[in-house]
Amino acid sequence: MSEHQIKVNSVEETGKIAESLALLLRPGDVITLEGDLGTGKTTFTKGIANGLGIKRIVNSPTYTIVKEYEGELPLYHMDVYRLENSDEDIGFDEYFNGNGISIVEWAYFIEEYLPEERLNIKFSYLDDRSRLLEFTAMGTHFEWITAELFG
Repeated sequence: MSEHQIKVNSVEETGKIAESLALLLRPGDVITLEGDLGTGKTTFTKGIANGLGIKRIVNSPTYTIVKEYEGELPLYHMDVYRLENSDEDIGFDEYFNGNGISIVEWAYFIEEYLPEERLNIKFSYLDDRSRLLEFTAMGTHFEWITAELFG
């Protein structure tokens, strides 16, 4: 497991990091996003979507749990906040082992369904504009990705 931190000072900077990450992803990759409301999780997902060539508007799937987008690779954007204290499995294995990229917000609510190998990203407020993004690579594939991303 390897960890990297980066300070971002704008929405645009967050998007650029996510776009760069998207170019390194492959089918079946799972990324988890944790952080308070407004810290940039959906902005980051929009950046990944841009990097995957997705043209549709990406927004939080809060009320639908999963939104699917087609691009160079499919993107499965999940907000599992509403599954707190639930044993409901909405077919996570099919998404996580499928031909797309899965992004899971509030992933700790479905910890038992998550694959061991994944990229965890935690978003924290530093001030009104700045955020700290903490990348934790779980598995050699994601260690390679973070090494490529951060040099």
